[in-house]
Amino acid sequence: MRRVWFWVIGVLAVAGAAGFFVWKPAGGNASDVAYRLAAADRGPVVASVRATGTLNPVTTVLVGSQLSGQVVEILADYNTAVKEGQVVARLNSEQIESRRDAAQADLAQARADRETKGAQVDKARSALQRSEAIALDLAAQRDRARAQLAEAERNLERQKTLSARAVGTQSALEQAQTQVEIQKAALASAEAQIASNKAEATGLRADIALAEAGLKSADAVILQRQAKLKDIEIDLGRTDIRSPVDGVVVKRDIELGQTVAASLSAPTLFTIAQDLREIDIHANIDEADVGRLKPDQAVSFTVNAYPNRTFEGTVRMVRLGSQTVQNVVTYTAVIGVDNRDLALLPGMTANLQIVTDEREDVLRVPNAALRFRPAVTPASTGRRGAAEAGTAGPQRGPRRSTDEGTGGRIYRLGPDGAPQAVPVRLGVTDGSVTEVLSGELQEGDAVIVGGPRGGAADASAGPGQRSRPRPPRMF
Repeated sequence: MRRVWFWVIGVLAVAGAAGFFVWKPAGGNASDVAYRLAAADRGPVVASVRATGTLNPVTTVLVGSQLSGQVVEILADYNTAVKEGQVVARLNSEQIESRRDAAQADLAQARADRETKGAQVDKARSALQRSEAIALDLAAQRDRARAQLAEAERNLERQKTLSARAVGTQSALEQAQTQVEIQKAALASAEAQIASNKAEATGLRADIALAEAGLKSADAVILQRQAKLKDIEIDLGRTDIRSPVDGVVVKRDIELGQTVAASLSAPTLFTIAQDLREIDIHANIDEADVGRLKPDQAVSFTVNAYPNRTFEGTVRMVRLGSQTVQNVVTYTAVIGVDNRDLALLPGMTANLQIVTDEREDVLRVPNAALRFRPAVTPASTGRRGAAEAGTAGPQRGPRRSTDEGTGGRIYRLGPDGAPQAVPVRLGVTDGSVTEVLSGELQEGDAVIVGGPRGGAADASAGPGQRSRPRPPRMF
């Protein structure tokens, strides 16, 4: 009998337990639903933009050659520090030196021709001076002939008077007449010589003008040959390839014995970074983030070469020119970096974090609280809660940094244990927490960030999703 009663009691206990689990109540109170909570706290919020970029020298100079020729000497290699004007390579200069020697000989010949023409000018001027002196002598002779003619004419008049009085002789009269004729001839000869002298002087002046023109032509030839010689000397100087700036050779594109062809464009022989102690990062910034960037904003970044080291920089500018690749518009931001230890090298990839806004000791909530939405808007929120929810609008994610702030909505447990909407004004966000500017929320208040995995209030569940319903409770 004892064994029978033992089995009866055991069967009844198992049946009662099974009935409880099968017919337990399906609804229960709203407080029976578990939510994951987090507390609103105070602390810093740093908004930033993340991007990648490439390190580049602030100034890169491409050193080329304006001449064609064979490379006969290379005086700089990769990583060589060079000074402005330093010779880094040389081209074969024998042909240019030969042209220079010929040009120098031509210039010397032109200078000799100029000296000859100068002597001709001096000779013509001397002949003119001699002609002018002769002209003065001829003028004096003409004046003397005029005076002698006047005296002979007066003597002739006296002889005529004497002959008329029968005092003079016929021979004296004839002799006086002859003297007049002689003096007239002498005067005419002097005047003819003066005219001839004037014509000769005119010819000499023409010779001088011609000689002076030849002298100017000789001067022009000298200038022309000097310019030609200078041009050849410039080409000769270009056979020495010099660095235009102080810097470091980061690339060499020539080899010894190579022939450089500069017929169409100057070929690049060396690439020189002017000063690697200052280096720039060219970062691609999405158009959605470019409005948040301003000059002098702080930037931190890492490079793969130093994974455990963080470098600092500042935003220098955002270039106005955009780039569109596969319908994605980006802008180039230039970040200046102090590279005094020369640890950063051109071409490295930088993983950037650009601080666009920073707030200290502000009220903040997790971004998960902004994403949480209950499956069904609880009735306990009433019309006021529904109105607040409608005013706030759906919050689909953390806001970006703005000065005015934007509306949002979070949920906390009400007195009845159901989610209650709380409208708030949101500030900056760092991707994990967001600043709360205003709203009925205090430090330490618990906010809903999600429900149990797979439950009705799971943060990962979409609006309108419900947990699996329980069977009806029978007792």
